[in-house]
Amino acid sequence: MSLFSVDALFYWSEQKESFSFEIERSFCAGMTGPSGSGKTLLLRALADLDPHQGRVFLNGRECSNWSAPDWRRRVAMLPAESQWWLPTVGEHFDEIDENLFQQMGFNRDTLSWGISRLSSGERQRLALLRLLTNMPPVLLLDEPTRSLDPENVDRVESLIAGYRERTQAAVLWITHDDNQAKRVAQTRFYLKDGYLEEKSEQ
Repeated sequence: MSLFSVDALFYWSEQKESFSFEIERSFCAGMTGPSGSGKTLLLRALADLDPHQGRVFLNGRECSNWSAPDWRRRVAMLPAESQWWLPTVGEHFDEIDENLFQQMGFNRDTLSWGISRLSSGERQRLALLRLLTNMPPVLLLDEPTRSLDPENVDRVESLIAGYRERTQAAVLWITHDDNQAKRVAQTRFYLKDGYLEEKSEQ
């Protein structure tokens, strides 16, 4: 049984195209497609943030059979622009994994930083670390490296690969970079006009 599966998730437009896909444990699926094709809407539906007409399963149990908070802890989405609601970094973390913080170029002193002083790249890297504190078995990543320089792109790709291998998590990674999709993913999808196509080439 696949860890994460989507059955007949209808597109959010006048079209009523449907598609299905599965992501196995420890696998990463990359998704590309033109801007406005619905990639972010798809992630939001999978995370149970927006209504949809499809069925989404975690370990064979349908989303509708979970409470919303439990589902969102397990099927965790990293948006392209992270949200912060308290003044300092540390107020957003109950605990930290110092090894992961160091891997992302931070240390314990970072917890005292004000959110207002963070660059967009720092916010995104810290948001990823925040997301991982619940050890979710499914990660939905919406262009997680869009605002990062090459060094930090490498850091994020390495962090996600290590997390996936260590926890057997399933990952759905949206990117506009075909080369990145080839690097990080074992399977790739292309979304356009409500159609989801699986890419066979590696």
